[in-house]
Amino acid sequence: MTNILTLTMNPAVDVFTSIDRVIPGHKLRCEPAQTHPGGGGINVARVLHRLGADVRALYTCGGVTGRILQALLAQEQIPAQAINIANETRESFTVHEGASGQDFRFVLPGPALSEAEWQACLAALSQPQPAKYVIASGSLPPGVPDDVYARMATQARAQGSLFVLDTSGAALSAALQAGIHLVKPSLRELRDLTGLPLVSESDWCAAARGLILQGQAHMVALSLGEDGALLVTAEQAWRAHALKVDVASTIGAGDSFLAGLVWALDQQHDLAQALRHAMAAGAAALLTSGTALSQPADIQRLLGDVQIQAL
Repeated sequence: MTNILTLTMNPAVDVFTSIDRVIPGHKLRCEPAQTHPGGGGINVARVLHRLGADVRALYTCGGVTGRILQALLAQEQIPAQAINIANETRESFTVHEGASGQDFRFVLPGPALSEAEWQACLAALSQPQPAKYVIASGSLPPGVPDDVYARMATQARAQGSLFVLDTSGAALSAALQAGIHLVKPSLRELRDLTGLPLVSESDWCAAARGLILQGQAHMVALSLGEDGALLVTAEQAWRAHALKVDVASTIGAGDSFLAGLVWALDQQHDLAQALRHAMAAGAAALLTSGTALSQPADIQRLLGDVQIQAL
């Protein structure tokens, strides 16, 4: 039995390069590119695998780009299962501008999935021996109904798995109505869900706990960007402030955060320690360029720097 399954319905081959300055209308000569397997669930699986978790990545895969994605996952020795689709897996392109330190990210919508293809994703989550955690992360590709994560949440609960979700928009709203174990919204996403401005720490905590009291989630990990994060349940709430590190790239920090959090929860750490691991993993991702993501040695080194407090 695989302990943790991740699902990525809209994966990508992530290409990262850098240039001194982005200038419109000019032919820009970039540095040699880095290429990584990408998409939310795949990124989470990559970090979990590095941490020694028993994890397997489920993902859709099509065309030449899909074969490249498979090869990249094999290079990292990620246990994975491809769900074949007819259309071409997307590519995402990021340019780091040295002069400003900014990342310019170009994200394509992804291939349209037929009903049979997205239904195959649901079927792949049904295992003879269900995983303890099922993590769905990332956007939905064209052709997939907004309630597909809600269906997965219901299916996971029926088979005894804990469903974890990191997405946005209508897909997030629908899944919360079905009820999930752990959700990781950003502050902007929580504002969209509640329709409230949420300007203070007490507002953030109350809104997160509101999702729990309404039966929409058992646990909320609220990402606050430069202001850190909250981890909230019905009984506890913890706040962590962001670590100050030299930022090479912000890409993949949220996925690394989620991987660190689920890894720690699976290891039976308490909520405070789980949030500490999540923050260290997210900060470790900032140290690497492109979607290289966090490394265990960096996570371990940063753990002692994470400051958390009970709310």
